[in-house]
Amino acid sequence: MAKPADVSTASLALDTERPPAKVNLPPALVSKAVWADERLGLASLLKKNLRKIFPDHWSFLLGEIALYSFVILLLTGVFLTIWFKPSMAEIEYQGTYQLMRGLSMSEAFASTLALSFDIRGGLLVRQIHHWAAMLFVASMTVHMLRIFFTGAFRKPRELNWLIGVGLFSISLIEGFAGYSLPDDLLSGTGLRFVDGLIRSIPLIGTWAEFFIFNGEFPGDLVIARLYMVHILLVPAVLLGLIAAHLALVIYHKHTQYPGAGRKDGNVVGYPLFPVYMAKAGGFFFVVFGVAILMGATMSINPVWNFGPYNPAQVTAGSQPDWYMGWVEGAIRIMPNVEWHLGSTTWSWNIFLPGVGLMTALFVLLGAWPFIEGWITGDKAEHHVLERPRNNPTRTGIGVAGMTCYAMFWLAGGNDILATQFKVSLNAVTEFMRVAVFVAPVIAFIVTKRICISLQRADAERVLHGSETGIIERAPDGGYSEPHRPIRDDEKFTLTQHAQGTALEAAPATDQNGVLEKGAGVSRMRALASRWFFAGVIAKPTATEIAEADHHAEGHDADDHGDGAGESSGQITH
Repeated sequence: MAKPADVSTASLALDTERPPAKVNLPPALVSKAVWADERLGLASLLKKNLRKIFPDHWSFLLGEIALYSFVILLLTGVFLTIWFKPSMAEIEYQGTYQLMRGLSMSEAFASTLALSFDIRGGLLVRQIHHWAAMLFVASMTVHMLRIFFTGAFRKPRELNWLIGVGLFSISLIEGFAGYSLPDDLLSGTGLRFVDGLIRSIPLIGTWAEFFIFNGEFPGDLVIARLYMVHILLVPAVLLGLIAAHLALVIYHKHTQYPGAGRKDGNVVGYPLFPVYMAKAGGFFFVVFGVAILMGATMSINPVWNFGPYNPAQVTAGSQPDWYMGWVEGAIRIMPNVEWHLGSTTWSWNIFLPGVGLMTALFVLLGAWPFIEGWITGDKAEHHVLERPRNNPTRTGIGVAGMTCYAMFWLAGGNDILATQFKVSLNAVTEFMRVAVFVAPVIAFIVTKRICISLQRADAERVLHGSETGIIERAPDGGYSEPHRPIRDDEKFTLTQHAQGTALEAAPATDQNGVLEKGAGVSRMRALASRWFFAGVIAKPTATEIAEADHHAEGHDADDHGDGAGESSGQITH
């Protein structure tokens, strides 16, 4: 039999030390700090905010990647601005790229070639800038998906969600404007595509085109105008929205994932200074390093392969950047629907899948927090995030939206799919016309069933414990697997979420027929609420958990926890 371990009364962990004596700062530095504090009140401001607690989770870095990518774009953009010439004036190229010497091209394209071949480090900075733009939009997209699936947009963060939607939509404009500046054949083809979208706007399309292009496409001023939009107007708007977004994050305090000790009234994590500032600073250089590595080793937008833009030419197999490919896909598979009313042409086959689809996307994104609040009747503040499985309908809707985007995106390359897989282009188009409606429905159903199954697994784990992987045989010959009780802090994590219930239809008047403000639930709202909460598994009650714990007595005591554990060094505010 093993002997009990000896208990030591002496340990380095029990030794105490006096804190080091305070270091006296130079009097000149102290006097300057006092001078600044008396005029700006920095001491109280920094004392309050430098100790602000931020939760620690890898998914919160997605927003930081977007922020750091924007900083990289600003830094590299300043470099490119020095040498780029936003002019559509035609010149004869006499640069170092031999294959294009003597060709007629715009000054914009010639300066892009000069940046690529004549300016030291120009090609590297160009490619870093382009990859950072891809990273900016991609990280913002994934960041918004994280917010959507975890319910971080709920009260009181609806306004911040709207700011995020605005940032996302404006970043697409910024990306397209920068993509069009080199005036190469590929970007010119994309600009021609946008010209078609503008013309398709009923009644005012032609006038809008003349206003933007200073006449018929391509005009002679659009590059200069896009340049001003790209380096001045849109960046200023983005900076303002980013500042407002971060200010609201600090004001509302950061959301956190469920766990022991975490609730809507506190934040468990690390202080901004010195822990989080060190992490954030280091992560900025990681993102910058990855962008430099991509720019140095992965070629992107080789404009010398496309040549200068010519309205009479088009690049075979041309594709837009990934974040705009879904719009082109929608237009490619839209059936031909046009109206001819008097002297006007209403091109619904371009307007609806192009302008209409983009507008519908951003309107729906902006309205979703209010739509969900109306369906659920939830008016409480939420600072603890939801696990996606605990809201299966919202999660299913999100996956369905991603699937619909994927179908449109694939349709944008229907010609590439047809040539690569040696199938009929018409067959690919017809398939995509069906898939954009059927695939999202299938994705919604499958995702919701998976979420409900995960809810059942969580309830089973709370009530019966975790599987041990040990198979026991009873005297009567039967086989069973014993379960080990889980820790109390894990039970809390699995059951801390609010249990939503469907709204019931109710009149808007009291028993005397007097209207009550805010009262009443319409039949349509009750049906929508019933659909939203359909299939949700009720989480175990406190009585059920107590009964399960009573039956679990006799298991190894080492497997039980007190639920008070948190990561070492974390602070609760």
